[in-house]
Amino acid sequence: MKDKTIDYILRATWQAVARMYNEEASKYDASMATGFALLSIDKEGGTPSTSLGPKMGMEATSLTRTLKSMEEKGLITRKKNPEDGRGVLIYLTDFGKEKRELSKNTVLKFNETVKQHISEEKLKHFIEVAETINELILDKNIFNHTSVSELAEQTEKTENDIAKIQKNNQ
Repeated sequence: MKDKTIDYILRATWQAVARMYNEEASKYDASMATGFALLSIDKEGGTPSTSLGPKMGMEATSLTRTLKSMEEKGLITRKKNPEDGRGVLIYLTDFGKEKRELSKNTVLKFNETVKQHISEEKLKHFIEVAETINELILDKNIFNHTSVSELAEQTEKTENDIAKIQKNNQ
């Protein structure tokens, strides 16, 4: 992946991870979104439906579809929020709690397998790079440059940082 852009590597890797999780979930008549929702719902106290979308990074329409499917499969129940009659709390059923454990074990298996193949130091660098990318995006530091020279300076700094990381990983 030497000549590929950072965004390409991120996208291709995430698509591979999503495909892997969806293939595993399909063995249980589920999807990655279902597994992620199971893990995002508080297993004892329930979770407000309005907080699930942001927590999962999912659009409302996709979340609604996922929750409807989960309810039809008996994984969740919806109850009015006693503190706010307009809101809805999502609770895991006993079956949902079983499937949550399965989802949790699947994620742990993925993490453990990655850790067996990548050194702790490389994982630490990977996490640092991912956090920096997220900070740059959240702080709107990608496309708010005032000049081409400032963008060139940032590009040079990024290339130097990448070269350092690559050198350290050899």
